[in-house]
Amino acid sequence: MLPATNAAAFALSALVLIVVPGPSVLFVIGRSLSLGRRGGFLSVLGNSLGTLPVIAAVALGVGAVVAESVVVFTIIKIAGSLYLVYLGVQAVRHRNAHTEVNAANDTRASSLRLLREGFLVGITNPKVVVFFVAVLPQFVSYEAGAIPLQLALLGLIFVAIALACDIVWAFTAGTARTWFARNPKRLSHMGAGGGVMMIGLGGTLVLTGNKN
Repeated sequence: MLPATNAAAFALSALVLIVVPGPSVLFVIGRSLSLGRRGGFLSVLGNSLGTLPVIAAVALGVGAVVAESVVVFTIIKIAGSLYLVYLGVQAVRHRNAHTEVNAANDTRASSLRLLREGFLVGITNPKVVVFFVAVLPQFVSYEAGAIPLQLALLGLIFVAIALACDIVWAFTAGTARTWFARNPKRLSHMGAGGGVMMIGLGGTLVLTGNKN
């Protein structure tokens, strides 16, 4: 079983890493600015759910194969980056579609779509795989045994902390969008700005994080 001291040390390290704005934070802010608090929260939840298969893969040893394979790493990186660009383009295209009537017509379908989009972003983020493979083993106690279980628990701790922090970002950005909603034109610009942020993030991820 994972020793409490190891879990606490990892939680502190993860918190320091997560609070520094990075790709995940930019994704959440961009979605929240474009879609509001509800869209931001659902994107955060979907993103966190998308991380769970990555944790399982790393715990079972598959993540190490992905992290060491230039081809697999590159394919996942490009797929995730292009998907972010697609979401950003969609946000810009539909920046004026923010009426409450449209949102109320198909709430369930919209929620499932937002969860699915966040899930795809989470599961296609290769930097998560690399981080888990590189960092998680450092906090494992080999004397305690059950290494896969310890890795899984460390991954879940990371997801829990990231979820809590991302919800704060989503609430903050969503609240800013609500303030801009008092003026439809400002809201349209805000939605477009969130979309441009996601497009820029996708383009940046394509050009960074290459294997050396």
